Amino acid sequence: MRASFVFSEVLTGLRRNVTMTIAMILTTAVSLAMLGGGLLAVRTLDKMKANFMADVEVSVYLTDDISANDKACTQGLCQSLRQKLQGSAGVESVVFENRDQAYDRFKKIFESQPELVALTGPESLPASLHVKLKDPDRSEVIVKEYTGQPGVRKVDDQKKFLDRVFNAFNGARNLAFLAALIMAIAALLLIANTIQVSAFTRRTEVGIMRLVGATRWYTQLPFLLEAVVAGVVGAVLGVVFLVAVKATFLDSIFTGEVLPKITMLEVLFPVAPILLAVSVVISAITGYVTLRLYVRH
Repeated sequence: MRASFVFSEVLTGLRRNVTMTIAMILTTAVSLAMLGGGLLAVRTLDKMKANFMADVEVSVYLTDDISANDKACTQGLCQSLRQKLQGSAGVESVVFENRDQAYDRFKKIFESQPELVALTGPESLPASLHVKLKDPDRSEVIVKEYTGQPGVRKVDDQKKFLDRVFNAFNGARNLAFLAALIMAIAALLLIANTIQVSAFTRRTEVGIMRLVGATRWYTQLPFLLEAVVAGVVGAVLGVVFLVAVKATFLDSIFTGEVLPKITMLEVLFPVAPILLAVSVVISAITGYVTLRLYVRH
């Protein structure tokens, strides 16, 4: 089999149906970029869970009488709650925070909103016991046991808030995968149509080649390679798009302070090889099935 002939036929086919080829490449690029975005979201969520779950706490807010009169948690009720929490199974540490400390932390958090800070005083914030757990999944046990206890105003489980945040991210990830699936279906249809049109426009020369002894595989290989080449180009464009979005948009959001930073290495490996492999496999399978179903030469 002459490789030069096969490659020349591939280039001829891509040029001959240039508009459909461009549409196929762009659709493939968009679908793979969406898939890549979903893969990056999965990796980012895993890092976020590892980072945040390691520091998750249960905050036991104390009543106003304890908050006002016991600034060191040395009196009976507060001290009893603290000792009981420290002795609970799965508790790593318990830290007491009085009203003044809570107010200092409040001012740091809302330093960009001086109006809110001016309207809030230490007396507005309760003292609290911050409970760090060895196993964050046991937070519900602490919440149930201490909710409604004497001296306890409220029990706040940070894990519930984090679960809501992660659910929102999971929803965005699922939307990316859904959009990738829809665009992938469009890309598959374009690949199939492009191969059919290409085969139809070259039906005479393919027929002549078959008459002089060319095998079916030899005559159909250029059409199959057209789909693969277009898929590879689409994958490369998809990776370029992801790199551009990372540099211009994601780097300003995922700074590493709150949201974990997305590195260039994560885009180039393993996401880029996965997109390239998916593109080659899907293009090859679609091309092969289309040739078997619709092309008779």
